[in-house]
Amino acid sequence: MQIIQWFPGHMAKARREISESLAKVDIVFELYDARIPFSSKNPLVDELLKNKPRLVLLNKSSIADDKITKEWINYYNNLGIKALDIDSISGYNINKIINYSKEVLKPVFLKRESRGIKSKQIKAMILGIPNVGKSTLINKLAKRKAVGVGDKPGFTKAQSWIKVSEDLFLLDTPGILWPKFDDQMIGVRLALCGSIKDEILDIERITVEGIKYLQENYKDLLINRYNLEDVCEDPLDTLDLICKKKGCLLKGGEPDRLRASTMFINDLRNQRIGAISFEKPEGRS
Repeated sequence: MQIIQWFPGHMAKARREISESLAKVDIVFELYDARIPFSSKNPLVDELLKNKPRLVLLNKSSIADDKITKEWINYYNNLGIKALDIDSISGYNINKIINYSKEVLKPVFLKRESRGIKSKQIKAMILGIPNVGKSTLINKLAKRKAVGVGDKPGFTKAQSWIKVSEDLFLLDTPGILWPKFDDQMIGVRLALCGSIKDEILDIERITVEGIKYLQENYKDLLINRYNLEDVCEDPLDTLDLICKKKGCLLKGGEPDRLRASTMFINDLRNQRIGAISFEKPEGRS
């Protein structure tokens, strides 16, 4: 089995810079992928943030299972963490971010007022793994192209301040992963959702894992997308069925698994299969 890991040099540097910049901000926006909130949470962040006020933003909620996203919101609320499901492309719930931030920062504002400072200006740092949608969110908040956007993980490589409004200034940061995934299924989920460079992945293996998960949790969506009669017990056999249905064949009629795998991954990431969540909050601590 391929060991999935991706931690280029600029990520280690970015982690150091984030630690150094925390004193300059009032609040941290932790951006997670709503499909994989657990796997898209960098375990090093808690260690970095300590008691810094934070707002969890579950991005890409339009392509996640709405019922499960609501379960995640309740999960964070029960932990005493304010959370909001958003979509940085469509703009869903983006207009609620500033008000949610002000709620989190009430103690900070009260402390300012006690010192005679009436300003409720917010300086926020935005943190998240690669390709989780930080730049798109910043542009949506700013209502202009304030930062460049790339569709490949690792696009942003340096910090930068962006004035969103008179009330909100954002410190953009590069997407950072962590040196080692303790559970290789975290790497698989990150790969399925596009947060690890495809060039380093075994696409067929990732696809088989994705098909296996869909067979167990979203079987009807899988059948409907690829016009299957049913799925096979072995997800590799299901991949071969998809090859035949979609004409992904080599000379002699052999299944072209690489071509079908690339198609499946693209379908999955672009919601052509349906709204899917890969993780539930059950059993998380």
